[in-house]
Amino acid sequence: MRARLALLVAAVSVLTLIAFLVPLALLVRTVAEDRATVRATADAQSLVPVVGTADAATIRLTVEQLAAESGRPVSVFLPDGTVLGAQTPRTPAVALAARGQSLTGESAAGREVVIAVQGRADGTGVIRIAVPQHELTAGVTRAWLVLALLGVILVLIGLLVADRLARTLVRPISDLSAVSHRLANAELDARVTPAGPPELREVAGALNHLATRIQVLLVQEREQVADLSHQLRTPLTALRLEAESLRDPDDAARITAAADGLERAVTGLIRQARWRHAPAQPASSDAAAIVADRVAFWSVLAEDTGRTVTLDLTPGPLPVGVAADNLTAAVDALLGNVFAHTPDGTPFAVRLAREVGEVVLTVADEGPGMPAGAIRRGASAAGSTGLGLDIARRAAQNAGGRLEVRPGPYGGAQVLLRLGPPTSPRDA
Repeated sequence: MRARLALLVAAVSVLTLIAFLVPLALLVRTVAEDRATVRATADAQSLVPVVGTADAATIRLTVEQLAAESGRPVSVFLPDGTVLGAQTPRTPAVALAARGQSLTGESAAGREVVIAVQGRADGTGVIRIAVPQHELTAGVTRAWLVLALLGVILVLIGLLVADRLARTLVRPISDLSAVSHRLANAELDARVTPAGPPELREVAGALNHLATRIQVLLVQEREQVADLSHQLRTPLTALRLEAESLRDPDDAARITAAADGLERAVTGLIRQARWRHAPAQPASSDAAAIVADRVAFWSVLAEDTGRTVTLDLTPGPLPVGVAADNLTAAVDALLGNVFAHTPDGTPFAVRLAREVGEVVLTVADEGPGMPAGAIRRGASAAGSTGLGLDIARRAAQNAGGRLEVRPGPYGGAQVLLRLGPPTSPRDA
């Protein structure tokens, strides 16, 4: 915007100066020519009495003296053909003046002033003074340079004023852009100070109002999520009591551990919903320990449903840059998809390995495969919420990795969860 305003002002200034300075420059040249012509005419008029009354010797002396003082060629043409002073041929203007008509005409060397002197006994004499071109243009070049310099100075002043004016417009717009980017980065306390023209101040006020409204809506949403999550504590408590009443100690311990894990997840969800800012410390967890724990949990259900589990787990520790709760949810989502979307008895394999710069968790099954677009949030072809793979994808992104879905080696689906290493506080 600043460049365009400056270009606009420069164009208007240049056009205005051209419309003003070009006629002024032509006027200066005309005035210089007229001034030189008037001086030459005055010198010629001063010779009229001498040429009309004196003899040739006196006229020659007077002409030479005037030529020396003025620096111009002066010639006097007597009626008998004698030329006194500068020896120049008779020009058409001299021939016309010999008939009694004084005039000023143009010549190859500049301009000539010709005056007819009548009253001599032998006829009409003619006085001719040549005005050279350099005298006609004396001072014109300097005046034109001064006008050009004045034009440049005026254009620069116009550009300076335009730049100052553009700053008063651009600075508030830049502030609006900066605050909008901060809001996009979840800095909901960012506000812009209204400044500039009334229209920009109105936009700034609207942006501040929008930010406040977004903040209020997010607070309300967090509170609702926290309330809904808190309501899950009651059925969890009932589930734990039912688990304690089981006769089989192993089943009771397993279900109680599952209820405890679910309660921890609900507690983490409540805390996350009520967070106003991101955690200060970077997340980190041991992928080997978490994957081994979740595989052991799901292996019991695999045994009940007749599924063969092939394990290839690299011993830990395998630190990754994602929180333990998030990684647990991601692993449960991947393993839960196998049980939810493949028939009982379908074998699957879990592999955890360290690769260059990352840790890769692979879950492959021999089921019907996964439909295209299944990673999209809310997309599901089996009547589920469609959030499982999205949870895993976001966990991978938090760890600087990615989620890949490809056909498995045995015709089913193969999901790869690539997790990057934890970042230091300085890197975060």
